[in-house]
Amino acid sequence: MYDSQTTIDQVKDYYGKVLSSQKDLKTSACCSSESLPARHREILARIEDEILEKFYGCGSPIPPAIEGCTVLDLGSGTGRDVYLASALVGETGRVIGIDMTDEQIAVARRYVATMTERFGFRQPNVDFRQGYIEDLAAAGIEDNSVDLVISNCVINLSPDKERVFREIFRVLKPGGELYFSDVFAGRRVPDEIRRDPVLHGECLAGALYIEDFRRLLVGLGCPDYRQVSNRRIELNNPELEARAGMIDFYSITVRAFKLACLEDICEDYGQVAIYRGTIEDHPHHFDLDDHHRLLTGKPLLVCGNTAAMLQQTRFAPHFEIVGDRSVHYGPFDCQPAAEEPSGGGGCC
Repeated sequence: MYDSQTTIDQVKDYYGKVLSSQKDLKTSACCSSESLPARHREILARIEDEILEKFYGCGSPIPPAIEGCTVLDLGSGTGRDVYLASALVGETGRVIGIDMTDEQIAVARRYVATMTERFGFRQPNVDFRQGYIEDLAAAGIEDNSVDLVISNCVINLSPDKERVFREIFRVLKPGGELYFSDVFAGRRVPDEIRRDPVLHGECLAGALYIEDFRRLLVGLGCPDYRQVSNRRIELNNPELEARAGMIDFYSITVRAFKLACLEDICEDYGQVAIYRGTIEDHPHHFDLDDHHRLLTGKPLLVCGNTAAMLQQTRFAPHFEIVGDRSVHYGPFDCQPAAEEPSGGGGCC
């Protein structure tokens, strides 16, 4: 086994001293290749260059319909996603960024006044706190206080992932959402690789085996999560491929909800979901995950879990759900589009 404090110190050193910009990364694991919504691109064009240059993410973990929400960004770094979310939640919302690295959080805090003025807000709606994602209570995050938790290629760096996810579900409000991008592995990463500081800093050594992630969430009372996107990571580094090339790594964006009614497989109650087309920037369809595209106005037969995700969360005003759970018709045939890795929670 590896020492947790040693891992934390190595991560702080890698992101605080070894890396000075994205150009210093040795693989593509911490680089996003996802296309961003037009509105997100417009907001990013207004964010300071220093914030963007020191961004080390692997996805785009900011979902729609977050105006007025309280958002928590785990491992917020220089604040790129915090400031992006800041513009999206508006003046009635709030975004909290948690990071442990001195150099990163100093950059984030440097531009609070600048970005507040640039977004036309009368006062800041962002709050950067130095702390550890394994102990959100120490950072002052209370139970059931957050609408949305996001994270961008950071949870893999934690030496105690179960504690991280336990904290996430503690601070989420009932019906709140976890929406994050991270690196996962198609097999368990051996200890000799997990101890490698470079592979750890590159977001590879700490990658969770996708099935262990599924089991972890089940143990925390979340039996069904959804994959929004999934791409295999090409290391493109002969030296690192020689050390870790036997493992298949994936950049996956995941969403999970804090809902007590979710079941461990998809069950059929004859429920139908109809999207109203009212989510901003999504007039024609809404993608709940990689295998649920709801077309505006078109009824779609859904399982009980999917109905709950649309009816008992912030998405409720945007959907009509026909039917309830009074009559059960057996298992619901719900196949994900992604083939590898095989995870996907209850809807698989």
